[in-house]
Amino acid sequence: MFADFSVEQILWVAAAAFGAQIVGGIAGYGMGLLMPLILVPLIGAEAVVPVLSLSALITNPTRAITFWKDLDPRKAIFVTLCALPATAVGAYWFTLLTGRGAQILIGCLLIVMVPLRHLLRRMRAQLSGASFAGASFGFGFLMGATPGTGVVLLSILMAAGLSGTQVIATDAAISAMLGVVRTGVYAGFGALPWNLVFLSLLIGAMATPGTLTARWISRRFSGSFHNGIFDVAIVAGGALLLWQVFLSEQS
Repeated sequence: MFADFSVEQILWVAAAAFGAQIVGGIAGYGMGLLMPLILVPLIGAEAVVPVLSLSALITNPTRAITFWKDLDPRKAIFVTLCALPATAVGAYWFTLLTGRGAQILIGCLLIVMVPLRHLLRRMRAQLSGASFAGASFGFGFLMGATPGTGVVLLSILMAAGLSGTQVIATDAAISAMLGVVRTGVYAGFGALPWNLVFLSLLIGAMATPGTLTARWISRRFSGSFHNGIFDVAIVAGGALLLWQVFLSEQS
């Protein structure tokens, strides 16, 4: 046992984090959508977002550094400044949720994010000026309150004219900067107890090997087939979380 977790649980979380980081390095999103499926049964829904928020302070900078040459610093700073106040509000709102409320929120989000990603891609809206700022502000609240909102940020950045690894690098930089605020709010309001810090650091420690592996894969293979499997897994996981809430109400 270490930090209230067995060796088997630690190895399982490490393996899942490694795989999720590979997905994130290829597709630009993944950690916040995949890891809740592993963490909710282990630590409870109310602890998932704070744990992932702290781990992201390692994973996102690692991804940003890996793809540093493709970073758009002006857009990264613009989105961060617009989203920052809403991120703090969203994070505080999340700390008010009960465990059941958090599980319902995460389950619904996992299901909704898959069709939302495809819808936003098809719309191909162009953002600039006020519309870019407004979208960034709305994203900030989502980021503070829920996991897996990288899908939304990716769509915003693509609508603002970025593509390919530019999106991945800029997304990582923005998420890293906003993550400091989000994690600070969680810790300040008691949503990130010390016994879960170890788990966050373990997930973050898988950032470097996972991202380097993702860079190697992204240069050689298409991710379309993988993304299809990924979408099915996310929807199924979200449905499972909601089913668990339903069963708990019946018992």
